[in-house]
Formats: sequence, structure tokens, C-alpha cells
Amino acid sequence: MNRTDRMLAIVLELQGKRRQRAADLAHTFEVSKRTIYRDLAALGQTGVPIVSTPGRGYALMDGYFLPPLSFGTDEATMLLLGADVMAQSFDAQYRAAAQSASRKIAGVLPERLRPEVDALRESIQFIVGGAALRPDQAARLQLLRRAIVERRTVRFRYFARRASGQSATAPKVREANPYALAHVGQSWYVTGYCHLRKDVRTFRLERMEDLAVQMQTFERPPSFQMHRPDLFEAGSFDVRVLFDAEIARWVREAPSFFTIAEQETAGGLLVTLHVRDERDVLQWILGWGRHARVLEPDSLRQTVASEAEAMLRRSRES
Repeated sequence: MNRTDRMLAIVLELQGKRRQRAADLAHTFEVSKRTIYRDLAALGQTGVPIVSTPGRGYALMDGYFLPPLSFGTDEATMLLLGADVMAQSFDAQYRAAAQSASRKIAGVLPERLRPEVDALRESIQFIVGGAALRPDQAARLQLLRRAIVERRTVRFRYFARRASGQSATAPKVREANPYALAHVGQSWYVTGYCHLRKDVRTFRLERMEDLAVQMQTFERPPSFQMHRPDLFEAGSFDVRVLFDAEIARWVREAPSFFTIAEQETAGGLLVTLHVRDERDVLQWILGWGRHARVLEPDSLRQTVASEAEAMLRRSRES
């Protein structure tokens, strides 16, 4: 990155994050603090109102904004494609916002770029799978967004998966401090601190009912990092399944969300999955029929055998 581009990027960084230390800017742009000091001084000389506060860093004076940005073909295409994906993934409120953003981006494009951007946009599509959110799910998603922004605890009934032989229908009332939302596969997940489990947990939107935002507030831990839902939490374990070589291509084409490793062996494709409950992958394994063989754990192998026998009995009854 040349100096001119870096100076513009520094202004954008200050405009987006309000306040930054020289060390933070140096780390972001992979230069020395001395270089950052020189860039900040040069920006000040060109009229950019930068305010320095000892011990707190640098910020732009309130009310200062850059003039409208100009986008290149690739930049505009990516922004418009991103808006298309967001319009498919969110509820009506954010879908309208994404569509409005698309119109604004397209509206400021120079005339010479529009044909190329339109051609690329028509030639590249992201189709988000799964059915649209039901009205009740969309309402819960809005409540969760509000709770995350306002740092408020939520209360809800949760239908969690149970171990084999236990009830899978009796919900528990939970309270949680929501930290983040993630859209994975075809579902929404919220991750936060569960008051019942006294630890960070992930909850699936479709399994939540009677969601209500509480008056109680919380502070999100600075050390919190978003991770893949339902993976590598307390009580989780590995599952190993061996697939016949003749369907290895199709297994790779349609992997389980819980897959963490694949290995070619003399006996076929060995797939390792990491789950919190056997039922997370039971249907996926059964879907491959006789071409799948569970190697471990023993309990899942027995469950698959029992399910197959029950299916056979039901088929004979009909």
C-alpha cells in the first residue's frame, strides 16, 4: 500500500472506529509507529481535523466526514452481491435495508462502470438455501438483535436435543446474555452466556419460543470470540464414519455441518465429525443407507442399527 492510499485508509479507520492509538494503526497497516506519526501530521497539514488525546489515541473532530467514495468495478460488484445475499438471509427489516443500500451504491456509480458491474452482477449469483423465516422467527431475530445492541438479557423456552432415551419435547426456561448472531447453513444461532449452565452456549433460533428481552443488562467479555455453533463445547465428542469408496464423491459434495476431517483409506472415505449429541448427525448418516458404517462411538453404532431395524419393521407393516 502506497502512502496516499494508507493515509486515506487511516482516515476511514478513524471515521469507522472513532478512536485509535498509534500502535493500533501501525499494527493494522503493518508499518512502524513513526510512520503513522508522520502520516497523521501530513493529514493535519492537509486540513483533516485530527484530535490527539494523551493515553487514549487519535480521533476525528466531531462532524467531520469524508466526501462520498468512488468504487471500482470489483468493489461495487462485491458490495452489490453482498447486499443481495443479505436480502435473502435476513428478515423483512434488514432485507429492505439491503435493497436500499443496493440502490444507493448503484446510483453513485459512474456511467462508464455501470454496464460492466451489471453484467458481472447478472453472471454471479449467491442463492441462500432453506425456507424463508416464519413471521414468529423473524420477530425473534429482531428481538435478539435489539438485545445484543442494548446488552440486555433474554428469557425464552428452549427445545434442546436430548440423549437417546430421554424426552426431546420438554422445553426448559433459559436466560442468557446474547453476545453474537451467526447464520450457518440454513439456520440462525445466537451465542451468549447461559445463566443455567454458567457458561457460554449456542442456541438455535428455531428451537426458541416465548422470547422476551429483560430489563437486566450485561457487559460482553472483551475476550469473547465467535465460533462455529455447537462445536467444541463441554461434553462434545468425535464420531467416525466409513463410507464406501463408490459414494465418496457424493459425501464430499454434501458434507455434514459437523464434519471436521476426511481421509481416503483402503476401505473407503473415513469422515470424522464433532458433535454434542448423536442425534446431530443420525439423520445424515442414515441418509447414506448401506454405504455408511459407524466406527465409533459404539452407542451411535447401536442407535443406527436400532433405527434401521425400526425402519424395516415399519416398511413391512405397510
